[in-house]
Amino acid sequence: MTATFDPASAQPPGQEPPVRLSLTPEGATPGRLDGAWWPRSHDLLRELPPLAAALDPTWGKITRVTVNPTHWPVIPRRVPVAGHVIHVGWFEQEQDADQVMVCSFVPLRLQLLVIPPEAEASAAEWLMTAASDPANTLTGTDLLTAAGAPPADPRAGG
Repeated sequence: MTATFDPASAQPPGQEPPVRLSLTPEGATPGRLDGAWWPRSHDLLRELPPLAAALDPTWGKITRVTVNPTHWPVIPRRVPVAGHVIHVGWFEQEQDADQVMVCSFVPLRLQLLVIPPEAEASAAEWLMTAASDPANTLTGTDLLTAAGAPPADPRAGG
């Protein structure tokens, strides 16, 4: 399953834009990563509900997410989403700075590249394709480096 969205597409007032997510095709054995997520900000309270809404129907209810603080200046312990709560943990050294681990009730664990919100659209498109490629052997940080994407700067706001 792969989903990519045009970030410039117009949204009706009051409606959230679709989540920017790309996953390894269904039935394929994932490579190093299961896909990529391109959030619009560094705000987990704002970004996790749309991610969960996109993943819940296919992967089961998302129950836990772990992040590296590099992308997230504030890490809430719990994030309310439609009908349940996602527990959030963080690891500085144990987790790649440019990845997020998503766990579901099923149980299933996805490793996703986190593309910095401020990344150029062309680089983000390449990263989403590369991260969801079953032949990928690179970590999130290695992919960002290969794409020439700037490192995350949570102080940039957004």
